[in-house]
Amino acid sequence: MKFAALSLVTAAVGVFAVGSADADTSKKGRVEVFELQLKDLEYKPIDLGPAGPSLGDMSAYCATAVENGRKVGYGAGTSQVVHVEGEKTTSQAVITLELERGSLTMQSLRTSEASSLDMAITGGTGAFNGARGTVRYWDIATPKERMRVEILH
Repeated sequence: MKFAALSLVTAAVGVFAVGSADADTSKKGRVEVFELQLKDLEYKPIDLGPAGPSLGDMSAYCATAVENGRKVGYGAGTSQVVHVEGEKTTSQAVITLELERGSLTMQSLRTSEASSLDMAITGGTGAFNGARGTVRYWDIATPKERMRVEILH
């Protein structure tokens, strides 16, 4: 069973910029953008049904988020197959990124053949309470995997 791991790096990007719901209104309406790389990816496919791609198969992954050569966070997530059409699969992906100022959560659907992915920022904790925005991943499951986080304030 082959599943490409979603970068936690991607998750990491989103965590940096979200303010709380009680943030100063002068900061609202702006977009904050970060780009990160994912390093030291750990990935484990879990074949739960019949051999090969099947409904319910999962993968678990974790990685270190790096910006300008410096570790800025750690993320982890899972993907579960929700649709199978021949060898092509669609998975529901959920990722949490932990940073010093709080955590950021994201999710999306991902097709097995996609090399990039857009994920919705679904929330956060600490300084990222009420986070929203989008995270784009490129070069998924490769040594060059990176993400771009766009947080709406």
